[in-house]
Amino acid sequence: MIPEIGNFMLVLALLVSVIQIVVPIAGAHTGNRAWMAVARPAARLQFVLIVVAWICLVYCFLSNDFTVRYVAMTSSRMLPVQYKVAAVWGGHEGSILLWLLILSFWMTAVSVFSRHLPDAMLARILGVMGFVSLGFLLFILMTSNPFSRLFDAVSDGQDLNPLLQDPGMVAHPPMLYMGYVGFSVAFAFAIAALIGGELDSAWARWSRPWTTVAWVFLTIGICLGSAWAYYTLGWGGWWFWDPVENASFMPWLMGTALMHSLAVTEKRGSFKVWTVLLAIFAFSLSLLGTFLVRSGVLTSVHAFASDPRRGLFILVFLAVVIGGSLALFAWRAPRVGLGGRFAAVSRESMLLGNNVLFAAAAGSVLLGTLYPLTLDALGLGKISVGPPYFDSVFVALMAPALFLMGIGPITRWKEASLPDLRRRLQWAAAVSVVAALLLSLLSGRFSLLIALGLLLAIWIVCSSAVTLWARIRPVPGSTQGIPQRLAGLSRSYYGMLAAHLGVAAFVIGVTMVKGYDVEKDVQMDVGDTVAIGPYVFRFNGVSEGEGPNYHYQRGNMEVLRDGQVVRTMGPEKRVYLVQRNPMTNAAIDTGFLRDLYVSLGEQVGNTAWTVRVYYKPFVDWIWGGCLMMAFGGALAISDRRYRIERRAPAPSSPEDALAIGAAGAESLK
Repeated sequence: MIPEIGNFMLVLALLVSVIQIVVPIAGAHTGNRAWMAVARPAARLQFVLIVVAWICLVYCFLSNDFTVRYVAMTSSRMLPVQYKVAAVWGGHEGSILLWLLILSFWMTAVSVFSRHLPDAMLARILGVMGFVSLGFLLFILMTSNPFSRLFDAVSDGQDLNPLLQDPGMVAHPPMLYMGYVGFSVAFAFAIAALIGGELDSAWARWSRPWTTVAWVFLTIGICLGSAWAYYTLGWGGWWFWDPVENASFMPWLMGTALMHSLAVTEKRGSFKVWTVLLAIFAFSLSLLGTFLVRSGVLTSVHAFASDPRRGLFILVFLAVVIGGSLALFAWRAPRVGLGGRFAAVSRESMLLGNNVLFAAAAGSVLLGTLYPLTLDALGLGKISVGPPYFDSVFVALMAPALFLMGIGPITRWKEASLPDLRRRLQWAAAVSVVAALLLSLLSGRFSLLIALGLLLAIWIVCSSAVTLWARIRPVPGSTQGIPQRLAGLSRSYYGMLAAHLGVAAFVIGVTMVKGYDVEKDVQMDVGDTVAIGPYVFRFNGVSEGEGPNYHYQRGNMEVLRDGQVVRTMGPEKRVYLVQRNPMTNAAIDTGFLRDLYVSLGEQVGNTAWTVRVYYKPFVDWIWGGCLMMAFGGALAISDRRYRIERRAPAPSSPEDALAIGAAGAESLK
C-alpha cells in the first residue's frame, strides 16, 4: 500500500494547492484577512503531504519494490544503498517529484521567514507559488506518476544509468534544483508586486535575499555538474555547451543580472521595471530548462523523458506562465514610473551595462540552444551549433562585463566623474596590462586571447584591491585604524569582494587550461612511457577485480618526475553487471597549479591499451572560483540587515510594513 499512500498524498497536495491559489488571492483582493491567513497553513500542509509522498518513494527504492514501474526502470537489487537513494531522482518521474518537493520547501520557507511582509503581499506570493505547484502536480499525476504499478511484476530492475552511479550525482541534482526552483520565489515576489501595484524599494529588499540564496545553490549545482563531467566522461572536458548544461546556465546568467538589479532597486529606487522583467525571465528560463530536459527533444546523459505528452504539457504550462506574466507586466509596467535618475557615468549605469551584457549572453546561449532544435522540428534540416559559436560570442560579451565589474564598485551612486575614476584606477589598469603581458610572454606560448583572459582576471583583482583600500585607508583626524575599518565593513561588501575574486579565479582557470593544456592519445604496452611537460608516465599493465555491482579493469600508471616515482594512478574500465555498459573512470592527480589526468581507452591485443594522458594547468581554479562565488553570495545574505529583518516583529498593518521597508532602504543609501 506504500505506493498508493504516496499517490494519495499527491492528490491531497493538488487539492491544497487549489485552495492556496484561490482563497488567499481572493482575500488579498477583497481585504479579507481571514482568507489571506489561509496562505501560510496551506503552504505548510502541502509541504508535509509532498514530504510523505517523497518518503514513500524512497521506501519503494530501498525495499526493492519492483511492482512500481519507476523503481523497476531505475534501480536493481545489486545497486548500492547510496545510489538507490540517488536513483529516486535519477529518472524523469522522480526528478519532477524532487522539483515539487523543493518548490514546497521554498513555499514553507517563505511562509516562515516572511512574517514582516504585509498580509496581502504574502498571500499573493504564496498564491503565485501555489499556481506553479499546481502545474507540476498536474504534470506528475497526469503524465509522470512515480507510483504507477507494473501489471507484470519483475524480479529485478533495469538498474540506474551507470553514468549516474557517482557521488557527484548524489549532490548535484538537489543543489541544481534548489537554484532552479528558488527563482520561483523572486518570480512570485515580482508577480505579487505587479498585482498589488507595489513596485518600490521595499519589495526589492524583501526579494533580494531569496534571490541570492537561489543563485548560491544554482552556482554550486552547476559547479558540481561540471566537475562530475570532468572526471566521469573520460576525456578531460569541464564544459561542453551541451543543451542541458545550457539549460541551467541561462537562468544563472539571468539570475546574476537580477541580483545586481535588485541591489539598485533597493538602494536607489531605479530599474524597477527592468528588475521585474529579469525576475520573470530568470524563472521562465528555469521552466524552459525543464521543458528541454524532460520533453524528449534532447538526447543527453542529463535528459530523461521521451514521452511527447510530457513535452506538450510542459510547453502549454510554459506558455501559460510566461505569457500570463508578460501580459501582466505589459499591463502594469507603464504605471510604475522611471524611478531615481542617474547620470551616464554612475554606479547605476555601470550595473545597467553589466545587466544588459549578462542578459545578452543568456540570449545568445538561448539562440544557440534552440535554433538547431527549431530547424529540426520544422523539418528544415539538421545543423550543429557547438563550442566555436558559444566561445566566440560569449567572450565578446563577457569581456566588457568583466571590465565593468572592476569599475562598478568604486563608482559613486547617481553621478561620478571620469577624471576621478581615471585617477583612482590608473594604477590598477597599469599593473593589469603589464602583468598580463609579462605572464603570457614568459609562458612561451603567447596568444591575444590568453593575454586578454589574464588581463581581465588581474584587472578584477587589482580594482577590487583599490576599492577595498578606498574604504579602509586612514582618514586624517580619525581615530580608527585599518583593523577597525576592516571590522566595520559589512558582510555584504565582503561577499561581493569574495564573489568578484571568485570570478577572477574562474577566468584564470579557463584561460590557462584552454591555452596551455597538453593531451596525448597513445597506445601503450607494459613498460611503455610517455612524457608530458616535466612528467613521465609509465604503464605497468592492467589488473582485474570486482566492485559492488560492476567488474573493473584497473590500469597501473606510475608518474615520474626527475626519474623518481611521485604518484601511482589507477584509471579504470568498468562493466556494470545489470546493463552491461562499459564505463570509463579516469584517474586524476589533483594539484593547486595543475591536474594530471589519465583514462583507459580500448584494449589492443593481449596487453596493450589505448591511453589518454592530459596535463591541465590551473583547471581546479575553475571550480574553486565557482565555490568562491557561492561563498560570497552566502556571506552577503548573512549580512546584519537581513538578520535583523528576520527578528523584526510582524507589523500590525500593510502601511507599517511599507514604512519599515522604506526606512531600511533609506538607511542603506
